[in-house]
Amino acid sequence: MRYMLLIYLDEQALGETERQECYVESAQLAQEIHASGQYLAAAPLHPTSTATSIRVRDGKRLVTDGPFAETREQLGGYFLIEAQNLDEAMGIASRIPMARKGTVEIRPVIEVAGLPTG
Repeated sequence: MRYMLLIYLDEQALGETERQECYVESAQLAQEIHASGQYLAAAPLHPTSTATSIRVRDGKRLVTDGPFAETREQLGGYFLIEAQNLDEAMGIASRIPMARKGTVEIRPVIEVAGLPTG
């Protein structure tokens, strides 16, 4: 089963040096889970100040600068993995460097027929 590991943190919690160190650690983790056949994708996201939100209401597109919601922690990146079960996904999620500073939300991915594959 595929799991999306969504990484949330306070964007202001890290200095640039600490952020770069996190990227290095995350890349190492990605290499490790790739070697075990569980890696599908991963990437950090630019800050919420670069976000644009789109809503369509009554056929009209509404565009808002910024994230969907103001929160204490922001979505900072993700890992998409393959795991046998939730316990295995939790094991990988707990190895993500930002789990030490923020929160990693684990969500099973719904397999929808007809979607393109990698």
